[in-house]
Amino acid sequence: MKSFQEKTFRSLTYLAALLTIACMLGIIAGIFGEGMPLFRSVGIREFLFTNSWYPTHTPREFGALALIVGSLVVTLGALIIAIPLGLGSAIFISEIAGNRLREIAKPVIELLAGIPSVVYGLFGMAFLAPLLREWLGLETGLNVFTASVILGVMIVPIICSMSEDALSGIPRNIREASFALGATRIETIFKAVIPAAKSGIIGSVLMGFGRAIGETMVVLMVAGGAASIPESIFAPARPMTSTIAAEMGETVMGDLHYRSLFALAILLFLITFVSNLVTELVFLKKRDA
Repeated sequence: MKSFQEKTFRSLTYLAALLTIACMLGIIAGIFGEGMPLFRSVGIREFLFTNSWYPTHTPREFGALALIVGSLVVTLGALIIAIPLGLGSAIFISEIAGNRLREIAKPVIELLAGIPSVVYGLFGMAFLAPLLREWLGLETGLNVFTASVILGVMIVPIICSMSEDALSGIPRNIREASFALGATRIETIFKAVIPAAKSGIIGSVLMGFGRAIGETMVVLMVAGGAASIPESIFAPARPMTSTIAAEMGETVMGDLHYRSLFALAILLFLITFVSNLVTELVFLKKRDA
């Protein structure tokens, strides 16, 4: 009886793993199957390196450079905001806070990850964008900076949680050895603990990058929607994700416009795939160390 239960459980878990892999392969096949035909009519170089996204004009143009730059600029801005906040929170929780404060602070920070992205977008539109427009005298508060701030706050829990786990996993004897050599607490943190946990911290940043570049609702609502290369952080932009979300409902299935949106999805998939692959390699190196 026990052997039968074990075999059944093993078969069910094996089936679950196969179904997960099959779903992933199905998604990949669907995206590439719909997007790749675009490149029979539009060259890859034209798609990637020209700044002219006019899929409904005559003649139609499918230069996605502005959309790619918009995605990267907003994501970079989000990381600039999230890394200090996330890593600082992780250091405080792991190395400075007492047990009682740690039990309160970490769940509160992780609670940010449970807030729907549309709520962040509404907050950005209704509060942050008008505030920035008034304070800085801008033409519009819907711009790269606003989107970066909201996205940065969204990915703080990812960076904080993973970095805190990495810092907490450092053996206590490393800290004790540093203190025994006369190092202060801050010297121990920055010269002993953080270098020992760098793989986990780098992994958390890469995970935050993947989360930020794939976010749709926030950038659709607060990035401004201008399909042009932003000239400053206070200029509007249109990342790839918001372009797909905004235009997919207006396309005809099988049309070049429809194919171009799937081509953007292929590009997003490749970026996130490389990001996740690098993250896995970083953690693999950490486990082998």
